[in-house]
Amino acid sequence: MAPMPPSPEAIRAILELAFAEDIGPSGDLTSSLLIPEDQQGVARLFSRVPGVLAGGVLLAPIFGRLDPRVRVRLEVEDGSRLAPESTIARLEGPARSILTGERVALNLVARLSGIATLTRKFVDACAPGTRVADTRKTTPGLRALERYAVRCGGGSNHRFNLSDGILIKDNHIAACGGVSPAVERARAHAPHPLRIEVEVTGIEQAREAVAARADILLLDNMTPDAMRETVRELRGKALFEASGGVRLDTIGAISSTGVDIVSIGALTHSAVSLDLSLDLAPPA
Repeated sequence: MAPMPPSPEAIRAILELAFAEDIGPSGDLTSSLLIPEDQQGVARLFSRVPGVLAGGVLLAPIFGRLDPRVRVRLEVEDGSRLAPESTIARLEGPARSILTGERVALNLVARLSGIATLTRKFVDACAPGTRVADTRKTTPGLRALERYAVRCGGGSNHRFNLSDGILIKDNHIAACGGVSPAVERARAHAPHPLRIEVEVTGIEQAREAVAARADILLLDNMTPDAMRETVRELRGKALFEASGGVRLDTIGAISSTGVDIVSIGALTHSAVSLDLSLDLAPPA
């Protein structure tokens, strides 16, 4: 089953910006000059390469915003694995409208599918029982969609914004004069349901954070051996999240240290868009 997509309101806001950017003030000049308004078209959207689909749910809103006469039939649901030449959707309706929406549709679905595909690779390489999570290193304005794509790839979402949780990082620690005072201030003023997470770079800081009653330890750029030692000593006193430069060739060793979560900024900031294409059939 595909994960829950962003709200219709969030999707509409993103599409408004996307169409304003791509169509411009005078509309699609090429299509309007070359194609009669009443000409009908049939198109196929497909993947040229293997991957994981994310963003298929956007196709109906994209073309529906342009022209409600365009009918979209989705062939596979988000989260599905795609083989080369897999058909994602078929479209029927005014050819002009299909071509006007082509680039926005391909840009968004290819971008999201690239994120889902990369996420799935990390999930597959991760030790069982350890979650793969994203970070806030997302494209401004596209966070809701990019995080949906991570879920389509089998990953989990970290806090959505700065209001969603308390994560004390190195600069917060420096500003407060140490791990203990930072955690103590957060503990004294935090809303009750929120857990307190602290970024630590070694076992001494980890011990200090646990003594100050931190709920989660973010093990930042620590070696697998250091992570394993920290988890072994402090297991049961906090949850453990590993982060910092995680790669496909290192996530296996990192996740096997016993950490609960591995967070990876690359899921969203370094994913390559999947190679998708839309082909319009010649008129009969």
